[in-house]
Amino acid sequence: MVAPTRAQQSPPDAETQITAAVKAAPKPMRAAATVRGYEPDGTLTTLREGSGLLICLADDPDEEGFHVACYHESLGPFMQRGRELRRQGVTPVDSVRRAEIEDGTLAYPDHPAALYNLSGTYEAAADTVRDASRLHVVYVPHETAESTGLPPRPQGGPWLMEPGQPWAHIMIPNP
Repeated sequence: MVAPTRAQQSPPDAETQITAAVKAAPKPMRAAATVRGYEPDGTLTTLREGSGLLICLADDPDEEGFHVACYHESLGPFMQRGRELRRQGVTPVDSVRRAEIEDGTLAYPDHPAALYNLSGTYEAAADTVRDASRLHVVYVPHETAESTGLPPRPQGGPWLMEPGQPWAHIMIPNP
């Protein structure tokens, strides 16, 4: 199955992308984060090489709404592969990545790793995100509801999504 494509929109300048992207990260980790963003032709590129453990991804100008994310560098190959597969129109992405993790062709951490998401409406001139919605995620490979004591469905607090999978993760909603 091939995913539909959207008309390309021009991304903001690199500095604006960097400023917005790092807003997903905890404040003490922002200055050292590597930031990936978009060239005018839509190519994803490194806008700033960092010295820290996080990779931040700028808002995709071809996607509706504002969404930025920062994740631990150990998740980099997994996230990159997901973007590649979606760009190629491959579905379901998770089946391909699972097979590649299991056969050792896709690097994936064997330890917990964090991901920070921020969505809303970004106002570059004011450097603010209106109607901000944050979601923090901790990947806990192969963990289950039984091994963590977390419910496998949302119930108003942290919960375990995709239990038992390589990419099992604790969802931590933040208002």
